[in-house]
Amino acid sequence: MMTRAVIAGLGTYAPSKVLTNQDLERIVDTNDEWILTRTGIRERHIAAPDETTTDMAVRAAQLACAEAGITADQLDFIIVATNTPDTLFPSTAARLQARLTSSPVPGFDLQAGCTGLIYALAMGSTLIQNGTCRRILVVGADKLSSITDYQDRTTAVLFGDGAGALVLEAETNTEFGILASYLKADGRGGDLLSLPAGGSRLPASEDTVRDRQHFLKMNGNETFRFAVKAMPEAVEEGLRAAGLTLDAMDLLVPHQANLRIIDAAVRRFNLDPDRVVVNIERYGNTSVATIPLALEDARQDGRLKSGNIVVLVAFGAGLTWGSNVLRWGR
Repeated sequence: MMTRAVIAGLGTYAPSKVLTNQDLERIVDTNDEWILTRTGIRERHIAAPDETTTDMAVRAAQLACAEAGITADQLDFIIVATNTPDTLFPSTAARLQARLTSSPVPGFDLQAGCTGLIYALAMGSTLIQNGTCRRILVVGADKLSSITDYQDRTTAVLFGDGAGALVLEAETNTEFGILASYLKADGRGGDLLSLPAGGSRLPASEDTVRDRQHFLKMNGNETFRFAVKAMPEAVEEGLRAAGLTLDAMDLLVPHQANLRIIDAAVRRFNLDPDRVVVNIERYGNTSVATIPLALEDARQDGRLKSGNIVVLVAFGAGLTWGSNVLRWGR
């Protein structure tokens, strides 16, 4: 009997503080028109100074578990995709487990740039398909404001904070669930998008702090060129792995990095805009949280329906890219 990982629960969280383009005009040399035409972003949510990645993950995870009708001690595994862990160790997954349950649920952090949630869903699906687990909590959470340089006008406008969580459950003989995943990485482009200091390569020092090396750095033009090729590839190859064609796709849920990148994919596939979920205007780039936030918005506006073929696609630091193809519902 075929076993698949179905999405039994979805929960999201965005901090209450909103940073608008007008707010950024008072912080860095930029303006609303410049930001909007180049990125599609009007505002982004920013975590409080004492609000951590784990704090946001807890809020999303509790909602996902409640929707799935389970308690956290019924989970078999926790996978947290993040680029901004509270600490390098212990892991955010361990911190999340301690906040959710006293049961010793195993877990780990997964770091694959903004593609992390795609990777995490693929890993979770595999653990369920091979019979290792029956219920897995997959979380994507990032506090990108903690590594954003608000003196750099090219990156300060892009990023926000947020979290999303999905409960995967094993179901047999079902048409629903994750049908296929497609994952790729090419480290030769790693320097296009990186956090230079803080690891073993450049440990924290007076020099690294002075040179602002603990903030993310991005070559925007080259990252854009990579993304407009990688995203369509991941969509096509993911659908091929699922034995489907582009015509079968009801909804495309892309990583919300830049509206121009999303528009390039829409033009490539000649898609009706109603088949593409876009909410970057309200959240900015929240990295691994963008796709869950977009899924929730699509559900709220009625576009995400039971039986829909949905393609989740992302690219990110690494360089990484990939997709998950699923039939929504259970």
